[in-house]
Amino acid sequence: MSSPSHFRKVLVANRGEIAVRVVRACRDLGIASVAVHSDADAGALHVRLADEAYALPGTSPADTYLNVEMIMKALAESQADAVHPGYGFLSESTALAEAVTRAGKTFIGPPADAIAVMGSKVTARQAAERAGVPLVPGSDGPVTSGAEVRAFGERHGYPITVKASYGGGGRGMRIVRDGAEADDAVAAAQREAQAYFGQPEVYLERYLERPRHVEVQIVADTHGAVVSLGNRDCTVQRRHQKLIEEAPCTVISDGTRQAMDEAAVALAASVGYVGAGTVEFLVEDDAFYFLEMNTRLQVEHPVTELVTGVDLVAEQLRVAAGLPLSVRQEDVTVRGHALEMRINAEDPAGGLFRPTPGTLTEVRPPLGFGVRFDSGYEAGDTVSEYYDGLLGKLIVHAQDRPAAIARAQRVLEELRVSGVATTKPAHQAVLRHPVFTGDRHHTTWLETDAELKPALAPETSPAEAAPRPAGDDRSVVVVAGREYWVPYVAEQASAAAAPPQAAPPPSGSGPRRAAGMSGSSDGVVRAPMQGTIAAVSAQVGSEVAAEDVVCVLEAMKMENPVTAGKAGRVTEVRVTVGAGVSPGDTLVVIE
Repeated sequence: MSSPSHFRKVLVANRGEIAVRVVRACRDLGIASVAVHSDADAGALHVRLADEAYALPGTSPADTYLNVEMIMKALAESQADAVHPGYGFLSESTALAEAVTRAGKTFIGPPADAIAVMGSKVTARQAAERAGVPLVPGSDGPVTSGAEVRAFGERHGYPITVKASYGGGGRGMRIVRDGAEADDAVAAAQREAQAYFGQPEVYLERYLERPRHVEVQIVADTHGAVVSLGNRDCTVQRRHQKLIEEAPCTVISDGTRQAMDEAAVALAASVGYVGAGTVEFLVEDDAFYFLEMNTRLQVEHPVTELVTGVDLVAEQLRVAAGLPLSVRQEDVTVRGHALEMRINAEDPAGGLFRPTPGTLTEVRPPLGFGVRFDSGYEAGDTVSEYYDGLLGKLIVHAQDRPAAIARAQRVLEELRVSGVATTKPAHQAVLRHPVFTGDRHHTTWLETDAELKPALAPETSPAEAAPRPAGDDRSVVVVAGREYWVPYVAEQASAAAAPPQAAPPPSGSGPRRAAGMSGSSDGVVRAPMQGTIAAVSAQVGSEVAAEDVVCVLEAMKMENPVTAGKAGRVTEVRVTVGAGVSPGDTLVVIE
């Protein structure tokens, strides 16, 4: 592939492994790279690898990586020619795309109008319908009342999903199983959508009980070419976040595979798409339905690269420079099978997946044929509580799915990460599970059906077994060789900490989440970790049960419901939404 020589210098408006990925791709192509960084990331790997670096003062995402004004200031000071947004943060921001274009620079992504159309799930559904892409039955536009939900249920049946129009990751989403739940579900989804996305708009879709999540990778240039690079199966999820991805999906027929490719290409062409993008579908009984389109590079893009041999970041740079794609549809061949495992700084013990920020004392990736490790960290780096906990992506390629699973099991054994707990045990448990190896899983399998409790049981250390001093409500735990003081969790919390059972969610519930973290028997609910208060449901004077959620603590981009731990009346609520808390801080007091 010839170098996109139009670009002399590219600013990477991101952090972590994706920033490292783009910096390395630029170096391969002879393009200088510019990193931006928060105060917490001043010494991060992407900063060390880039040719230049500019500070974004502050630590919170809002002040730094989500701050269009600060990104544009760095762009002007660096005199870079283009901005690559990576994924997450501002990657699907029309504000950034428009600001870069107004400045006479190049946004390495689709046009702002294509981002806008596909950024709203309502307008995306309308675009898909116009392009002839199959849709799950849904509302024609946003809804504002339970009455509209009940009318939809009469036409299409239950269960129904109330979903945020401008959201994702399961936030702003509620499942309605009968008409009596409709009013509360709409109100709750609207509140959450407003809180997380700044838009209260919600719409309806018929809820599929046991689907597969299959997506098609497309790439398009400014010369009218749109090419499908095959599909990925992203069905293994928890909290509506992907854990393991693979390519290709092996449970759909050739006819369905071809129809999905054609639908994705048609949709991209219909909205004038340019660059790399992903069209996501739900598949049930070999029928597929449009879910959404992600107008950016996906976290799981490496599995597509390994089975097709196409460098997606290089194609993005090429297309943005005005060059035609280096690959035609007839050139695309999917060879073998690839698996990607997201290695996150989370402790999966008990099915909780608690964030574990900290300093990495060892990072030793596995080696060997067909193995790739994309990471934003090295030993000595610190995983910050301010951002998501993705340490890296472990990707393997082999001649078929069984061989890829065997290789994945081998490389997980060899992977060494110390200093923080990781999701490695969860990956190992999934890869050994007969439902996964038999390719019979569905999107909620990991949280509702999988029996992973023995594999994810926390290890007991001598420090954990030591007696507590009188009056001390903390305990010592050891994670990957490091000691931490944490709030003591009373015995009755064991029930709250149990992994989800193999039963459907209760009527009227929202999306399944990992079990909540519990307060103690003394009625003082303390913060189990450092983070930000995302929601407060407790009110002074209200009566709560021990299992009631009193607030939601967000750490490393993950929601952690905190339950009361004791039945009684709320006498104090010491936190508000947006407040930062440290381990042991009092959140709520119950008498």
